[in-house]
Amino acid sequence: MNEHQNSTTGRDSAVTVIGLGPMGRAMTRTLLTAGHPVTVWNRTPGRAEGVVTGGAMLASTPGEAVEASDLVILSLTDYQAMYGILGSSTASLAGRTLVNLSSDTPDRTREAAAWAADHGADFLTGGVMVPAPMVGTEAAYVYYSGREQVMENHRAALAPLGTPKYLGGDPGLAQMMYQAQLTVFLTTLSALMHATAMLGTAGLKASEALPELLSTTDSIGDMLRAGEENPGTALDAGQHPGDLSTVTMMGATSDHIVETSTSLGLDLALPLAVQAHYRRAIENGHGSDNWTRIIDSIRGPR
Repeated sequence: MNEHQNSTTGRDSAVTVIGLGPMGRAMTRTLLTAGHPVTVWNRTPGRAEGVVTGGAMLASTPGEAVEASDLVILSLTDYQAMYGILGSSTASLAGRTLVNLSSDTPDRTREAAAWAADHGADFLTGGVMVPAPMVGTEAAYVYYSGREQVMENHRAALAPLGTPKYLGGDPGLAQMMYQAQLTVFLTTLSALMHATAMLGTAGLKASEALPELLSTTDSIGDMLRAGEENPGTALDAGQHPGDLSTVTMMGATSDHIVETSTSLGLDLALPLAVQAHYRRAIENGHGSDNWTRIIDSIRGPR
């Protein structure tokens, strides 16, 4: 543990938050409530007014913000923003820990960890898995990856934001989990809008359609877990037993969705993508397997 890390685990340890969008402001308020002195910086100082009123200290420069705390949390648009903001303050990074909760690719995350190490800083990647209003609630959780000892040094200080879920030493792993979760989330949102548009052509208002559609999204997890303690176990074993929902059956359903969407004049991007998964599995001779067989072509579409 270096000289900058000896006070980062307690309730009263100082924390810096750089980036005051909705998420950054929510994290700042949560940390203040938990008893941490918080220093903030944002390109647009006006965004700090609410949290400064609540007790945060506003730094005049990124360097001043970094030097105020041993633990520096970044909540930015992407990783390039980190370089733009901290590029002139690299001399202040040595011995401190950067926790980047911004979204980007796993490769850029690994590059950022190497950049931080080159300047003598420890680095953790994080992915906050709730929207800003839920930060600090019992439902909040955050994925982290990076050196395990660094995670343990700061676990207590980060815990108020949401339950920490540590994934391992690879700095890119938390970002990978974050992107995977958002893949499910964004695809589901698009599917909900496609289905709502479909029902709208039959005269159903969104206020009528969405409650019905959301009952399906709410039950998908239960459907996948039915009769299995862990639905991923068979996948890990390369097993796709076709005793329930086969590729052929699900593929026929995807064909019907494409036909219906075409007849209604709807955008076909999403249904065609889904249809392609099943068609490739059928072409490869797996029509009688469970629908999970589509993972083969997703893993290697060419």
